[in-house]
Amino acid sequence: MTDPSSLSESQAAERVHTLRQQLDTFNHEYYVLDSPSVPDAEYDRCMRDLQALEKAFPSLQSETSPSLRVGGVPLDSFQQVRHELPMLSLDNVFDDEQLLDFDRRIKDRLKTSDDIEYACEPKLDGIAISLMYRDGVLVRGATRGDGAYGEDITVNVKTIRSIPLTLRGAGFPPVLEVRGEIYLPKAGFDALNVKARTAGEKGFMNPRNAAAGSLRQLDSRITATRPLEMCAYSVGLVEGGDLPGHHASILEQLHEWGFRINPEMRVVGSIAGCAEYYEHLAGIRDSLAYDIDGIVFKVNDITLQERLGFVARAPRWATAHKFPAQEEMTQLLDIEFQVGRTGAITPKAKLEPVFVGGVTVSNATLHNADEIQRLGVRIGDTVVIRRAGDVIPQIVSVVESRRPATSTGEVVFPSACPVCGSAVERTEGEVVARCSGGISCMAQSKRAIEHFVSRKAMDIDGLGDKLVEQLVDEGLVANIADLYHIRWDDVVKLERMGEKSATNLLSAIKSSKVTTLAKFLYALGIREVGEATARALADHFKSLDAIEAASEEALLEVDDVGPVVSRHIVMFFANEHNREIVERLISAGIDWPKVEENDIGGKSLDGMVIVLTGNLESMGRSEAKEKLQALGAKVTGSVSAKTSLLIAGPGAGSKLAKAESLGIDVADEQDLIKMLGSDA
Repeated sequence: MTDPSSLSESQAAERVHTLRQQLDTFNHEYYVLDSPSVPDAEYDRCMRDLQALEKAFPSLQSETSPSLRVGGVPLDSFQQVRHELPMLSLDNVFDDEQLLDFDRRIKDRLKTSDDIEYACEPKLDGIAISLMYRDGVLVRGATRGDGAYGEDITVNVKTIRSIPLTLRGAGFPPVLEVRGEIYLPKAGFDALNVKARTAGEKGFMNPRNAAAGSLRQLDSRITATRPLEMCAYSVGLVEGGDLPGHHASILEQLHEWGFRINPEMRVVGSIAGCAEYYEHLAGIRDSLAYDIDGIVFKVNDITLQERLGFVARAPRWATAHKFPAQEEMTQLLDIEFQVGRTGAITPKAKLEPVFVGGVTVSNATLHNADEIQRLGVRIGDTVVIRRAGDVIPQIVSVVESRRPATSTGEVVFPSACPVCGSAVERTEGEVVARCSGGISCMAQSKRAIEHFVSRKAMDIDGLGDKLVEQLVDEGLVANIADLYHIRWDDVVKLERMGEKSATNLLSAIKSSKVTTLAKFLYALGIREVGEATARALADHFKSLDAIEAASEEALLEVDDVGPVVSRHIVMFFANEHNREIVERLISAGIDWPKVEENDIGGKSLDGMVIVLTGNLESMGRSEAKEKLQALGAKVTGSVSAKTSLLIAGPGAGSKLAKAESLGIDVADEQDLIKMLGSDA
């Protein structure tokens, strides 16, 4: 670190200039390009160096310094500002017919039958922002407000590292207003709520509310701690310079000047292309790192935009095709308490059916006792339900203004298991309450069997949840080992079970005896031992006997195994009943090939980080992932500088582009098959 006292003011000025350029570059690489060139430690060292020099030489302080991103003195209030050009709303369409009507109106106004070229962009679910630059320097950041007037939040937007304080490159107009969306990525939202709840504070309902609350902090130091990002989507006022003649090209130009733009943006040649893009984005929506609530379609040609003009408070040349709502209101009818295979007591909300996220929802999770208390929910309340993709619907808030006068008091979490009556216990440091009955609890036994027979475990085809319920209720099976001793004569008598079905079931049970050590470990249902951990245990110890005999210290040497997991493993095999069950399973004939070192054709996949994208024709992506993991590779869902290889099938999109930009090796499906060798 530079010692400020050893420098003259001119030397300090030169060093400050260099540090600011370095930090601006580091910020741009990390927050805009997603491609950092230095570790966080180096960034932190440069920032500390700059702050020390600015403190020692106050005359060198600047409004555009990266050091301002940590926030400043709290404000008393936000000042209102007038937008030089109004920030208009967009009209919405909700189905293909309305989208076709939008295109027809444009063609009618332009008096043409030719296809129109459209720019397609994901509609980020965040807060619209206006950023004013003069001579390349950020001078104002304002919220949309009512479209004509917004709030001046310049001190807060300066803390967002994906917003350039000074524009990069050259050729930008003397006056340039950039418009975009400030949003909170899903990971940042989750981390923010975990932090809030750990501190005993109320969490946020959704990422959009969290982003809005973060932006409107009078203390910008708080805003600086929130992982906000900004994505540019258009320009407003432009004076003294020319921009490209197409909307997509303008966004590319903004990217060169330092702004993040959405990598999913596309240009299509017709309204049919818009409809196809909608289906594509709807399919990948839940895998995106941020929330979107629709797609914005804009006429790409700026000259045509000007000819089309505006109507009321919206442009004629743009519309938003909205996705089905992910949040809705409904009534909470009841709360049931379910017992899982590990004894966890989970409250389940019974709801007045409501259409949300593309499906009709009648149940939602309430997670645990703490969540019930945090929400203050009561039976009969009107509640807000959120469902995103395949995520289990959850209650995010209570509409207290609609609480009925006849509402009962707070929901009481049971002190006894609702299935077996055993005491409910809660281990210190855990949020989950559990039935203490163990395997003697019928609910735990049923869930344990359901897990054991599932596809990723022993994969016993035809043995679904309802049949498990029958087997246990009829007294034919009490635990997982009993499955291998049931008789055809008993099974065939069950409801809806004919002779052929009974024969097929027993055949599937017999076939399941040939498995792998990793699948068997996972099937046992040891707490916190998922597929990846089971695979790591099998690869490390090579045999079941070695795992059973391992101490906590020995288990900690395995990747993916920490103190909590190692303790659960030791406790599982220390339990006499569990050991008896395992011995009965082995005696019944369950077996697996000896675990060998991961090596295919002399080339080990250990340590490789692989990403799969696009469609695979010879196998599903989940199957490919499983086979790669079995050979020692780590398979992740996103491309980063740590990625060793991207395997791209037809339809690969942004992940392929990012891999190529980072210089990461790219393989196709044929390469994958060669890697897997005989296992493919």
